[in-house]
Amino acid sequence: MTTEQVEKKVRETLRSVALDRVRAPGDLAEKVVRRRSRRRFSQAAGAAVAVAAISVGAVLGFGGGGAAEHDRPVRPAVSPEGWKPWQSDIQGAGERGCLVEGSALYCSGSKYDAAKFDANTGERLWTVKVNREGDGIDHPFAVRDGVVYAYRNHTADKEPNGDYIGGTDLMAVNADNGEVLWTAEMPQDDRTDQAAMLIDGAVLANTPSLRTMSALDPLTGEEKWRHTWDKGIVCQRAVLSGVPYLLCGQDTEEPGDTDVFRLDPATGSAEKVMTMPGRQQLVGTSGDRMVLIAAKNVGDKDLRLTTVSGSGKQTSHSYRIEGEPANSDIVGDLLISVSWQGKVSAYSLTSGKTLWTGPVGVRMPDKETSTGLAAPVVSASQGVVYFVGPTGDLSGLDLRTGEQVWRGHAETGKQKPGPSFGNPPQLLLYEDALIARNGSGIVSLLPQIRD
Repeated sequence: MTTEQVEKKVRETLRSVALDRVRAPGDLAEKVVRRRSRRRFSQAAGAAVAVAAISVGAVLGFGGGGAAEHDRPVRPAVSPEGWKPWQSDIQGAGERGCLVEGSALYCSGSKYDAAKFDANTGERLWTVKVNREGDGIDHPFAVRDGVVYAYRNHTADKEPNGDYIGGTDLMAVNADNGEVLWTAEMPQDDRTDQAAMLIDGAVLANTPSLRTMSALDPLTGEEKWRHTWDKGIVCQRAVLSGVPYLLCGQDTEEPGDTDVFRLDPATGSAEKVMTMPGRQQLVGTSGDRMVLIAAKNVGDKDLRLTTVSGSGKQTSHSYRIEGEPANSDIVGDLLISVSWQGKVSAYSLTSGKTLWTGPVGVRMPDKETSTGLAAPVVSASQGVVYFVGPTGDLSGLDLRTGEQVWRGHAETGKQKPGPSFGNPPQLLLYEDALIARNGSGIVSLLPQIRD
């Protein structure tokens, strides 16, 4: 069976389970393309079918029983020290997405592969210009020890006919001044969450080949070790408490078993933890657990969710899809799913029960022109989950009950007409303050939670 046929089947399966953060193995991602429009589509498709995200939405620990165990009321938001409401619309600085770390906001856009903003005031502090084009769907993915990790085009050159020469580099940038410290060439234009991630003492990156993960020195980019899997095998990747894991299976249509391996973060030596029956898809992580999902047949409404700890301890529950979800995210102990009809449900990964269902409180995007709703964010201190709609509608729901406790609006500008898979809206949390981004428009505001 050809790779294209396998990829088609994987796409069908993932559409049936309707989890937009569930992604097929990275070895099935589209090949590097050369024309600007084709490269943009390739990156968008890669985000839809590449391996599952390491941190889906906000991964926060609520304890064993989930949100239903919270017995304190929702409290009003408290502004960060030195913060004031702000709005920014610097063209080319944020369309690709942003990341909050400490009191800083790191973004990528059409003109800058990386840009740093003061999260208190919105002031732009430094920028790193793009190589050739900046129209991807990627953004800085991590910050540690004064270094920002992001992506950029491998070259600014063109082919003789004027086409863009494809390719992606992993990039490390000094967080203080924006100086590029090092780059590492990736084997394809995959810039999804599993292309690179932080582990203890290194950056684990899908380089230099499609079937290899290499540990790179975080300050120099030099390779410490690499792990390569056999041809015909595809591996998903996760990190638990700084330790990398691989979930590997046969690259075939028939669902085989899934082997789980632990890699030593210092040496890369692999230890097999367990073998799980069937083709498991990695949804994300919740604390010290990987969250996996499996369906017996394409189109099944009844799924099996399994959490697996680093030691191999498993807990499985059934999960029934209600309606057609526009988005599903791991939020602490919860799987929060929003249907295209605007209904949101909170499902406990520990108890296997649906805790509540209710209106999401924002206008839903057009199903024909959107990949789904933006990922929610959670204020663990408030006990509130926040959502943003494509028109700037904001909604805050009580994590215990699903009751709407706040609603607002962020005027971030309108999306361009046509499919929005390229640069979807985004919602971030800076302590209790919200940061909403749509296109190049970024707004920071403080939600006033009602008593």
